[in-house]
Amino acid sequence: MARLKDLLLEDSPGKRVLLLGNEAIARGVLENGIGVVTTYPGTPASEIGDSVSLIARDAGIYMEYSANEKVAVEVAAGAAVSGVRALVAMKHVGVNVAADALMTLAYTGVRAGFVLVTADDPNCYSSQNEQDNRYYALLANLPMLEPSNSQEAKDMVGYAIEISEKLELPCILRTTTRVSHTRGPVTLGKIVKPNLKGKFIRDVKRFVMVPANARIQHKVLLRKMSETLKISEDSPLNRVVREGSNGIGVISSSAAYNYVLEATDVLGLDLSILKLGMTHPLPKNKIIEFMKGHSKIIVVEELEPYLELQIRALAKDYAPNIQIHGRADHPELFPKYGEFSTRTVIEAFSKILGVESPINFREIDEKFAEASKALLPRPPILCPGCPHRASFYVIRRAAGGKAICTTDIGCYALGIQPPLQIGDILICMGASVGTASGISRVIEDKVLAVIGDSTFFHAALPGLVNAVYNNHNFVLIVLDNLTTAMTGHQPHPGTGITGVSAPGKRVLIEDVAKGCGVEFVKVINPFKVKEAIQILKEAMQHSGPAVLVFRAPCALLVTAEKRRKAEPITPARIISEKCTGCMACIRLIGCPALVPSDDKVVINDALCVGCMLCAETCPYNAIVMAEEGD
Repeated sequence: MARLKDLLLEDSPGKRVLLLGNEAIARGVLENGIGVVTTYPGTPASEIGDSVSLIARDAGIYMEYSANEKVAVEVAAGAAVSGVRALVAMKHVGVNVAADALMTLAYTGVRAGFVLVTADDPNCYSSQNEQDNRYYALLANLPMLEPSNSQEAKDMVGYAIEISEKLELPCILRTTTRVSHTRGPVTLGKIVKPNLKGKFIRDVKRFVMVPANARIQHKVLLRKMSETLKISEDSPLNRVVREGSNGIGVISSSAAYNYVLEATDVLGLDLSILKLGMTHPLPKNKIIEFMKGHSKIIVVEELEPYLELQIRALAKDYAPNIQIHGRADHPELFPKYGEFSTRTVIEAFSKILGVESPINFREIDEKFAEASKALLPRPPILCPGCPHRASFYVIRRAAGGKAICTTDIGCYALGIQPPLQIGDILICMGASVGTASGISRVIEDKVLAVIGDSTFFHAALPGLVNAVYNNHNFVLIVLDNLTTAMTGHQPHPGTGITGVSAPGKRVLIEDVAKGCGVEFVKVINPFKVKEAIQILKEAMQHSGPAVLVFRAPCALLVTAEKRRKAEPITPARIISEKCTGCMACIRLIGCPALVPSDDKVVINDALCVGCMLCAETCPYNAIVMAEEGD
């Protein structure tokens, strides 16, 4: 991390370095004098906030991990309307949370540059859906840029600031997982010192969006978007990168553009390629001019046919004789789901243009299928020593597998895997509380809601207040591992540490629950299995909402701290003479450190962190701390 910090802070214009797309955006913050950066961590956007967190103090930037994305937008908006440049970063579904603020911020506009980074996740690598956030630009009437590599990710921060300040509008910078998490060469520019001294100038008609003012500001927004169209037409981000001679053109953007280049080279095609880097509003005249020079146009984009639908509409009016190929006529070649690859585009071009691929993908698939037979499946699982495993074991013991368990977004969603199998419905951040309320009203079985500590602060509070107000009968179990673990161990209000590692006010979950009016609130370490089971049983007998906080630190943080202090990590040990090979430990908790061997179980010392949950499951007391068994 020190190396990355030094790299980002290096003021060496012209130097080339390797950066992730997200790290390049953080560098773009430095090069454009952005003074305020806010975020809620979420993959694939997490490294933007994490990188800025490393450099914020040295660079004179105010950075915070906000409670959720809506708050993050509002904090950044407050800075931007006061004349200080701001950037807010989030994953694609985070924009759903932030949309309430964003839609009206488009009406009020800003007085300094405001960039919203949305990191989309084709193929749901770490998300509950693969929505296409380009439609937010259409919905909100905001300009949008799309980088295809790390260099563009950095540079487009500057373009976004320029456009935002020229129009006094927020500007959307939309990335995807492949752009965010690919490391590529970046030429550094000059670092610009941020200005953190703003001034709020009152303008009630502009900034107070009561209906009378909102109607006027909507018209202002529409006029600004007419100006944005001119910017898009003239933008160097929209350009013809290759001039072919065979009458066939390709229009593409974002990560898909990279696959177009590679596929064209592999197939040896002489195609014209129009790359779109500013995709809202689209440069209509530039697209029409490009189409008129060709007999056939292929549109290549991931997820929704955002570009294709608009291009087809233009072709209908201005170039009706041109063949347009894309998702509409080739859904089997350009699916609306998943992430594209070079192979996707090679096979599509081969089919549409009638050329043979030099790569035999069928043969590769057959060899891969054969080789895969020798590979053991490796599904995502909870880490050895994870306190969530202890919590889920307690839930199974206390509820006897009969309760309905709503779950939420975080590491603990992995609880659905055997053998723990905790989690019956998952929709979005905080939904465990609301769905538990509804389910408890219409069924007789006990209902438990499982949520993490960061997610509790993010989205659970309205649902919890609603549960108290309407007296919904369920137990909310908050798994507090003292960090936002799944996205990279960022702090949250319950840690008492801010985004720049400074001490902050610690907000205790149990105090919040009591403040919401919950009458039954208790805190317990889930590794104290017997006590935790008893308390959960008591909570299940309570009438009305109850809250249990299962608090134990993330195992990765515990082991990292021990290594930092040069303290030993003492694993568990199985006394072979006592082990009967009943496999109860494996069957009940499924810890990856437990390994069957010769009809018995052994412990992988390299994985075990000595949490001793397995000892709680052994009916023969065969599992002890290594020092006890030696």
